[in-house]
Amino acid sequence: MTDQIEGDPRFNPLHGNPFRTRDDVAKAVTDLVEPLLPIFSEGNARVQLDASTSNWDRAACDLEGYARPLFGIAPLAAGGGNFKYWDKYRDGLKNGTDPNHPEYWGDVPSMDQRHVEAAALAYGILVAPQQYWKPLEEKTKKNVTAWLHGSRNGKHGSNNHKFFRIIVDLALESVGVQVDSAGTDAYLDDMESLYMSDGWYRDGEDPDDTRRIDYYNPFAMHYYGMFYAVHRPSDKARSERFKERARTFSSAFMHWFADTGSNIPYGRSSSYRQCVVAYWGYLAVAGIDALPWGVIKGLYLRNLRWWASQPITRRDGILTLGYAYPNMFMTERYLSHGSPYWAMKAFSPLSLPADHPFWTAEELPMPKRESVASFPVPGLVFSHAPGHTIMFPAGPDSNKVMRFVPEKYEKFAYSTRYGFSVESDSRGFASGVFDSMIAFSDDGLHYRVRERCDAARITGNVTYTVWRPWPNVTVETWLIPYPEWHVRVHRIKSEQKLMTMEGGFAAPKVDFNSDQTHADGGSAWALCKVGDFSGIIDLSPGPSRTARVNKPHGNTSVMFPRTLVPQLEGTVEPGQPRVFACAVLAGPDGKGMKALWDKPPSAPSVEELDQMFKESGRDIDIVKHYSRGKEV
Repeated sequence: MTDQIEGDPRFNPLHGNPFRTRDDVAKAVTDLVEPLLPIFSEGNARVQLDASTSNWDRAACDLEGYARPLFGIAPLAAGGGNFKYWDKYRDGLKNGTDPNHPEYWGDVPSMDQRHVEAAALAYGILVAPQQYWKPLEEKTKKNVTAWLHGSRNGKHGSNNHKFFRIIVDLALESVGVQVDSAGTDAYLDDMESLYMSDGWYRDGEDPDDTRRIDYYNPFAMHYYGMFYAVHRPSDKARSERFKERARTFSSAFMHWFADTGSNIPYGRSSSYRQCVVAYWGYLAVAGIDALPWGVIKGLYLRNLRWWASQPITRRDGILTLGYAYPNMFMTERYLSHGSPYWAMKAFSPLSLPADHPFWTAEELPMPKRESVASFPVPGLVFSHAPGHTIMFPAGPDSNKVMRFVPEKYEKFAYSTRYGFSVESDSRGFASGVFDSMIAFSDDGLHYRVRERCDAARITGNVTYTVWRPWPNVTVETWLIPYPEWHVRVHRIKSEQKLMTMEGGFAAPKVDFNSDQTHADGGSAWALCKVGDFSGIIDLSPGPSRTARVNKPHGNTSVMFPRTLVPQLEGTVEPGQPRVFACAVLAGPDGKGMKALWDKPPSAPSVEELDQMFKESGRDIDIVKHYSRGKEV
């Protein structure tokens, strides 16, 4: 088995970097930035990677390519590292904030993408003032502060974006500019109101979007909270709260990573890639020894090594939209080609001296974890096997207007090895991927899947959700995880006849002749040339569903350009409650998985499950307390 399936990782500037030392990490910053230098604009204020764009205007998109690398460049400089291109960056700052220059970034209206990049500029001023701020002429300083003032005065999005005004204010105050703090204090209160408990924040206070929990918890809410604590120690009580919450979160967040270093793809903004370890790096900057320094260092470096082995760049070394390979199809509407450089937030510990315990500690392996662990506040359960970690969500969702919300938030399982897939055809029920989900169709063309849970409960490591693909169709789903297997049970009540398709994990399809597939009765599996195994076996009472191995459209998986998905086909008759059950098995050790295949766990009856939850079930906090349109 190899982690890298297709594409040439040698084009990745990080390829071959061992990521063992501070110098290795410092080298990565320059290696990622240098491919951008030839495409800086004449005035150095814009970086346009190609003609494509996001839903924001061209100036905002080009600003992303300029500003986001500062999250790596600034800490590199602050820690004494050599960055040879500060003249270019100062020139861009001068011209981008000059209203009379052709490359002016534009005034900043409310709810605008420039709020995000203003925070990156502010970060550069705060972390590397000697290089980025102090050499500027007075006229330029006035333009910069005026532009930042314009940014902080606009209305920000009702989520982690409110931290951007807070960061801008910290930068303005650091250079002697007084600001009206009333609005900023209100934003700080708003950010704290999103905290639930046990280290978990929601990333959204919009009335219709209150249940979003994803990587914005570590790399936004906790990262910015710690950043505030470092740069505003005078606000002692609030800063201590931010730090203590970050400390608490560490014991949960380590479950998002496999022992190989890979993390679970989940939620929006997967194109930010190694930004997922920004949290681990900033624990060191904030002086929070939430875990032994060697453990934190191991979580951080193993993930960087994993990304260094993936073909995530163009041939010229520029980061791409996508995840484990270039893939614009799965991205959100707000991402431009400069967006992936949010990954540079991973490099904040470079601001620390070489003798800091984070850098001097011996890298330690993943600490011993429960083979299955559950977290009732967000409704997340994790299972761990060698080289493979799976997350089973029951509760988080997003009503945000963006593509593929069900695929990114509402599947039954997400894996460090198999990620998730997105659908490519709204009329493609027969060819749908449907990995780790069950799809329903009333016409054989269109389909519906789980989009939001009306109720969610947990007992031990077993979850229960209620969801409605149509108003007259109710699905109850129980999920029982094991270290290798997991079992799903569905009780379906429908007033219309439905066709169903339920999938296992999407495994890599590499060679047309060497991949082995099998489908017989209620059992389907694929054994891939690279060693992976993925299978699903029907455990339903009554007639078995029909098994098949689907070969979905290319570029639907975030992990592999081509995949194989074992699936089960069934039907639901109107007015007759139907129970489906299945066991799912997948892993990179194909031979080991194949040996387990003939010994699937049994599925409990729905009566047994009902009794279990009656006796000891509890509501999942994110669903119990936050319903669409109100907090309850």
